[in-house]
Amino acid sequence: MPKRTPAPTGADLFAAEAERLRRREAPLAERMRPQTVEEFVGQTHLIAPGRLLREMIEGQRLHSLILWGPPGSGKTTLALLISRAVDAHFVHFSAVLSGVRELREVISEAKDQRKYHGRRTILFVDEIHRFNKAQQDAFLPHVEDGTIVLIGATTENPSFEVIAPLLSRTSVLVLEPLTAEDVRRLLQRALADTDRGLGNLGVEIDAPALSFLADYARGDARLGLNALEAAADLATTKGLKTIDLEVVQEATQHRALLYDKAGDEHYNVISAFIKSMRGSDPDAAVYWLMRMLEAGEDPLFIARRMVIFAAEDIGNADPQALQLAVAAKDAFHFVGMPEGRIPLAQAATYLASAPKSNASYMAMCGAAEDVKRHGPLPVPLHLRNAPTPLMKSLGYGRNYKYAHDYAGHVADQQHLPDQLKDRRYYQPSDNGAERELRARLEQVRRLKTTSRKS
Repeated sequence: MPKRTPAPTGADLFAAEAERLRRREAPLAERMRPQTVEEFVGQTHLIAPGRLLREMIEGQRLHSLILWGPPGSGKTTLALLISRAVDAHFVHFSAVLSGVRELREVISEAKDQRKYHGRRTILFVDEIHRFNKAQQDAFLPHVEDGTIVLIGATTENPSFEVIAPLLSRTSVLVLEPLTAEDVRRLLQRALADTDRGLGNLGVEIDAPALSFLADYARGDARLGLNALEAAADLATTKGLKTIDLEVVQEATQHRALLYDKAGDEHYNVISAFIKSMRGSDPDAAVYWLMRMLEAGEDPLFIARRMVIFAAEDIGNADPQALQLAVAAKDAFHFVGMPEGRIPLAQAATYLASAPKSNASYMAMCGAAEDVKRHGPLPVPLHLRNAPTPLMKSLGYGRNYKYAHDYAGHVADQQHLPDQLKDRRYYQPSDNGAERELRARLEQVRRLKTTSRKS
């Protein structure tokens, strides 16, 4: 059976829901679900004054929608807010749990609501992309005759996952991931709220922990709030009044692996191992390797550190280094101890002897910093794929230059978002194989300049 909210009015719907939440029968993310447009965080392009959804809510106008966005971006909440604003009968229909038989029951009830109570029915279909073509076809006549107003939610591109007749009868609205600042606001609100949130626990959160959770959520409000709840429970259990970085790392199980079998000395040894490889000293590297193995360190932890080192400190100066590090990890898996020490030693000495470059790593850090600073900047329209009429009508793929049609297979074309169009993250070194990459990129830039002039 579909999950329904049987209250007779939109206002009663939210009142009953709020009462249930106050009884602490739901996770924090559910309890903190916005009850008004003013509480909603993010999606300003849709709900700011004068925008489409805001006009629908305030003008009490209804039409069918497809809400396309990542998890935790507010799709379900927006559907509930619309239902409340227009005083509609709201039915939550899960594509995972329900099928055509349940849909018939919903349609029958929707007709009764309209006939006897004069109320329209909003059918909210969660994960609509999970319905096949025949199941989606079943919605069409009831959307067309106004028996239901369909609001579908999907994390997948509706051009591929929703049938064309249904798309033509709905408006597709694109939701964006929340920014880290959006998530931070939601977390702070939940900590302060004594009614639905964690305000009664009397705990605070320090700045590093808050930043960690905001980044950890990756734009998903539900993920961030659930992680906060776990961290608050853990802090309370430990008798702490402040949620710090150690608590949130423990609660989320996202702590960096550390060499910690016998105190600070083991931190020192893993540090010495990595710095010996970075310093191109194979003799020191293999010594520290054996110190760790003899002390009982997990060999796979050491192998993982070498895989990371190969990418971070050698990179494209010797692309084979990463392959060898991964092969050493697989070889240890295959043969075990004590013989597994041999491929680990081979990898350690090779990595220490290889040419070094952290250019790829620095490129990653630079790009990551811009991602954090600027948030999810839109992909330039000419770079977006446009296999469907909907996407073409939105301007996807327009004026894209196919590189193979140009001299040297290089087109003078912007590939970064507008705000970052002149950024240069990757600067190859003159070491090892990166010398060739450096020359290749210089040639590419010359070809782009030539193409621009012609």
